[in-house]
Amino acid sequence: MITGTLSKMKSSLESGVQYSLPIGEDDVALNALIGKSLTLTYTGKIYCDACGNKTNKSFSQGHCFPCTRKLARCDMCILKPETCHFAEGTCREPEWGEQFCMTDHVVYLSNTSGLKVGITRASQIPTRWVDQGATQALPILKVKTRQLSGLVEIAIAEFLADKTNWRAMLKGDNDDIDLKEEARRLLPKIDAKIFSLRLQYGFDAVEPVQHDIIDIRYPVEEHPTKITSLNFDKEPVVSGVLKGIKGQYLIFDTGVINVRKFTGYEITATY
Repeated sequence: MITGTLSKMKSSLESGVQYSLPIGEDDVALNALIGKSLTLTYTGKIYCDACGNKTNKSFSQGHCFPCTRKLARCDMCILKPETCHFAEGTCREPEWGEQFCMTDHVVYLSNTSGLKVGITRASQIPTRWVDQGATQALPILKVKTRQLSGLVEIAIAEFLADKTNWRAMLKGDNDDIDLKEEARRLLPKIDAKIFSLRLQYGFDAVEPVQHDIIDIRYPVEEHPTKITSLNFDKEPVVSGVLKGIKGQYLIFDTGVINVRKFTGYEITATY
């Protein structure tokens, strides 16, 4: 039995995805628990992931309300990177912005609930793909900043989805997609946009990437045929046989729970 605050699951690609669940100072190795009973009990306490203060409600995946008002990671531009206002001198935390936004990002194609386009910091590969439940991923462009990645993503999203249908993602793995062929089809459609961004920000602002397709396999013993979403706010005890893990979801025989959604919730794990 372990008690502590939840953080999003950690993952690594070693003969498929290996998961661990951070609970306070402990990391619970999850792959070994598949096929076994696991109970997570919410104690009713929530602590801000940033300042550590107790809060009655969690905002922006684990923050208290004051932190959502002052932290750059909670600003709207994180959800809409094309609206980044760092260059205007209005970033809430300029040093944080320098480290996480004014750095190389990657535009990629992935196979999650289907073909989609996405962006991530170069340093977040392959974690971002695993968090989304992608079974395949292919970097196609490298850009100099988060804002540029958002501008490119918007251009590609005119021709391709940029959201994951999480229910479809959990119900099973899609057939493989030739992501390189999809890239060859899509990139010419945004040539004018890339040319415009290079004129404005420099030729190295957007560069093509040559990369192999990354295949990702998840530790799932049985995909759910019907999705029942489990929620600590509605039912403090989540319990059942762990059938698998995909993205940031634990798949029980009783339903599924998005661990990342409950960052900062204090829980007791029994297994």
